[in-house]
Amino acid sequence: LVGSSGGGKTTLLNVISGILQADAGKVAIAGTDITPMPEVTRDRFRASRIGFVFQTFNLLPAFTALENVLLGMSFSGQGADRRFAISLLERVGLKDRMTHLPSRMSVGEQQRVSVARALANKPSLLLADEPTANVDPANQDLILNLIRSTCEENNVTLLMVTHAMEVANSFGRVDRLSEFNHPQKTSDTPSDARKGAE
Repeated sequence: LVGSSGGGKTTLLNVISGILQADAGKVAIAGTDITPMPEVTRDRFRASRIGFVFQTFNLLPAFTALENVLLGMSFSGQGADRRFAISLLERVGLKDRMTHLPSRMSVGEQQRVSVARALANKPSLLLADEPTANVDPANQDLILNLIRSTCEENNVTLLMVTHAMEVANSFGRVDRLSEFNHPQKTSDTPSDARKGAE
């Protein structure tokens, strides 16, 4: 999903995930309407069904990279799978940084921990808010490939927002946030959507 900075992309993800409530309408995830749920119920639903890569990482500063990923698992109610957490951190190139606190990691490394944590609860929906905004080109490809392959392997629905067309164009479908209130203008095919986004 492509949109300009300040255009409402993050707000949309927060509404879809139940962090914020919509002013009108409803939000249904896999057929479950989360709109009338109390906040604590929405939080539990999000922890068990939705992975979220935040633009600002939201890592807990007193916990190591590995502990941050393990906490993501424990919040989901599925229990902590240390081996899976380690494998995720290895896949994002942080094998030697697992015991480091966020304060001892670069911005790009913190973002990679955030990606691993979002995938830790094996979500059915992954929301990614500018996941490559703070990483160098090599790590951008690593993160995009990790997100794409994990979603494909585990049948996870992905909604990623970005303002970078080179990132958007690496995916099969691209839509513009500005078209959402004009459904007749939204393209039906991924190739048409991509052309429209350019």
